[in-house]
Amino acid sequence: MSTLILGFLTSLIISFIATPYVKKLAEKVGAVDAPNQRKVHTRIMPRMGGLAIYLGYLVAFFLFVPYSSMSEMLGIFIGSTIVMTVGMLDDKYQLSPKWKLLGQLVATAIVVIPFGLKIGVVNLPYSGSIDFSSGWLFWLAVPITMFWIVGVTNAVNLIDGLDGLSAGVSAIAAATMGVMALLMGDYKVSAYCFVLLGAILGFLYFNFHPARLFMGDTGSLFLGFNLAALSIMGFKEALFVSFIIPIVVLGVPLWDTFFAIVRRIVNKKPISSPDKGHLHHCLLNMGLSHRSTVLTIYSISIFFGTMAILLTKTTKWTTIIVMVVLLIAIHLGTEIVGLVSRRHRPLINAYRRLKIKQTEQERRTN
Repeated sequence: MSTLILGFLTSLIISFIATPYVKKLAEKVGAVDAPNQRKVHTRIMPRMGGLAIYLGYLVAFFLFVPYSSMSEMLGIFIGSTIVMTVGMLDDKYQLSPKWKLLGQLVATAIVVIPFGLKIGVVNLPYSGSIDFSSGWLFWLAVPITMFWIVGVTNAVNLIDGLDGLSAGVSAIAAATMGVMALLMGDYKVSAYCFVLLGAILGFLYFNFHPARLFMGDTGSLFLGFNLAALSIMGFKEALFVSFIIPIVVLGVPLWDTFFAIVRRIVNKKPISSPDKGHLHHCLLNMGLSHRSTVLTIYSISIFFGTMAILLTKTTKWTTIIVMVVLLIAIHLGTEIVGLVSRRHRPLINAYRRLKIKQTEQERRTN
């Protein structure tokens, strides 16, 4: 336990000390973010702050995280270093989406193929398990794992729209995975998670509203890649809900990304086209302040994290009930904030129609 605390404090202190210097570096090299119609900030801001997170993580990783040559843990480190570098180049030179995607695919291929990070046994409720480690399913493990890592990496990148939002949500996810790994007796994953958590919190002091710099793609791609890879490494052979837990832990970015895709399909727009319909935009449109919006999303992330921890300790029927409640809550939340469309609200509209019928019946009775 003392090693976990030391790893956490080391990454936090280094990240905290490094952030002002990274800010000066970003301004010097011209890695800045100019405001535009889609963005919330109103002045030119230095980005590339994710480099400070990486520096804290880098030192603490080699000092406190157990790893060996050709281990999955070392593979995650190498892969995350590659995507961090891609993010730095994007923050400076504005890379095209295809080059960013290529960099993510290279990083993911490295951690999956030579270092062997793949989904293993997926335990299903009431129907045994699916073993991806042998037979013909082995060949599906690689593309599924790569799809998951690239997808989560970009989902975390997409929610980086407000001061402290992506960093805070990532910190909550890392803390959740760290606690769950401890409960499962997986010291290596737990040590990694707490090192990552410390590095994020050291930076978050400068990134929370009003932010002094942004993490940029340097940070969001780095954090998304780490969280995606850790979710596979930590829970690929967990309890029978192992295929659900990573989805719940990363609930906010996955929820926002999924309904962004649905929204663009409904509105007949290209899936890759940017818009101002993300969760944080919707909460701002409802009248919440910048800080209140971020804290609200933090609360949602904590709710998802708590549910994920509970899922590892519940019975099968309780798990099913929890999942049903989660799905209903997600759908209601989506309709309330208008994440897809203000017009497409089937549950709310059904409730309103029911209330109208009840009112009409009461009038007739009276």
